[in-house]
Amino acid sequence: MGKIAVDLDHALARRATSGAPGRTAGQLVARGDGWSVDDVMCTLGPADRPFEERHAQVSIGVVVVGSFQYRTPLGRDLMTPGSFLLGNAGQCFECGHEHAAGDRCVAFRYAPDWFDGLAADAGATRGQRRFRVSRLPAVRELSALVARAAAGVVASSDVAWEEFAIQVAATAIRVAGGVRHDQPKAPRGALARVTASVRSIERDPAARWTLPRLSTDAGLSPFHYLRTFQQLTGVTPHQFVLRARLREAATRLAQDRAKVIDIALDSGFGDLSNFNRAFRAEFGVAPEGYRRQAGTLVAKPPLRAAKTP
Repeated sequence: MGKIAVDLDHALARRATSGAPGRTAGQLVARGDGWSVDDVMCTLGPADRPFEERHAQVSIGVVVVGSFQYRTPLGRDLMTPGSFLLGNAGQCFECGHEHAAGDRCVAFRYAPDWFDGLAADAGATRGQRRFRVSRLPAVRELSALVARAAAGVVASSDVAWEEFAIQVAATAIRVAGGVRHDQPKAPRGALARVTASVRSIERDPAARWTLPRLSTDAGLSPFHYLRTFQQLTGVTPHQFVLRARLREAATRLAQDRAKVIDIALDSGFGDLSNFNRAFRAEFGVAPEGYRRQAGTLVAKPPLRAAKTP
């Protein structure tokens, strides 16, 4: 696991040792005129009541580790690593951890007028400037942004957060415009089983995760498991495992200088050629090229926070 996941594990361990109730804590990473970014750590678990609140601004939460249930007037969704949480300004929501404890997200928040202007510049119609879905699943279009967000909150220097915030918003607007949101009709108890699968994969992406193994662990036939997993997460188990491995590799490429082949093997890829091919298909650049690009993210001077009157 990367540092971002280890930090969450430590927070959950401290909570268990102290006996304190779970909580959600956000740390400001960067902010400017009309936008802000927070590193949000949540240690709520099955014994805690769901977290109820209202989005004061337009919100896009990049889930980097953990899982939770997210409910809005638009429906109920299972949030998993690599997915985007979407929230409209003024919208009520509820987050719960009925089946597993803890998550960590990089939360981008936008003033409504600022977001509306950005959406207009991106070519969105007036009807498309308000999210009509509450989740974007862990699809290819989001992978590079998720990896950058994970690397950014653990980097020793700030990234160019304003540019990144714009990219996150523009991508969410574009992808959300083409998402169908049919409420899944999953078997009873399926949410808990899929959550357990997601947590197992997330903890060790490099393990040999086969459909028979995952379906057996979930107590479902391969057919029903495949259909249920895709209904609840938006991707197939194979796609989820592959992207979990690629995100892990991308985060390591941005953080340390290990050989590419060592990162590939540690991430669960059997050989370097398969890793290079999958990495380029996912991120649009070879691993070494990604590493060079990632180095530029921390090369700029830290972005100064806007002064509060």
